[in-house]
Amino acid sequence: MRSTIHIEETAEHQFTGFVRANQDRLRHALVAGYGWQVGREAAEEALVYGWEHWDRVRAMDNPSGYLYRVGARRAQALKKQQPRLLFPPPPTAHNPWIEPGLPDALAALSPKQRTVVVLVHGYELSWRETARLLGISPGSVQRHLERGLARLRTTLGVADDD
Repeated sequence: MRSTIHIEETAEHQFTGFVRANQDRLRHALVAGYGWQVGREAAEEALVYGWEHWDRVRAMDNPSGYLYRVGARRAQALKKQQPRLLFPPPPTAHNPWIEPGLPDALAALSPKQRTVVVLVHGYELSWRETARLLGISPGSVQRHLERGLARLRTTLGVADDD
């Protein structure tokens, strides 16, 4: 009996550590790809799924990437149920440091491009960290980033300074 309790406490402790280390990035990635309402709900549901299946999930090579995919599938289902805002309404006060066209330009990107652009440039994750979180290769991160940034520059009428 004592060993069963110890195993359960260890699993709970491991999951708690996993959540502390990964929940913000998981939520950021899903919000970037699917909007603030759907993304937050999908992240919560992915973590619940992770807890319910922790014995299997913790044995995976990339548990955060797996739970990102669980959340992304849930986000797709949530988007079909009811339309939701991709980004929160802009604040009423003018913020000179925010490009007014940026929310619409980001919304026009594919979910994967938007997610990669926001994770790399908004949250300053490395390409490797982004790839691991999303369960894709660093080369895919580079392609999504290049295409997303090119589309943002075109949409916003910004010249490439290379």
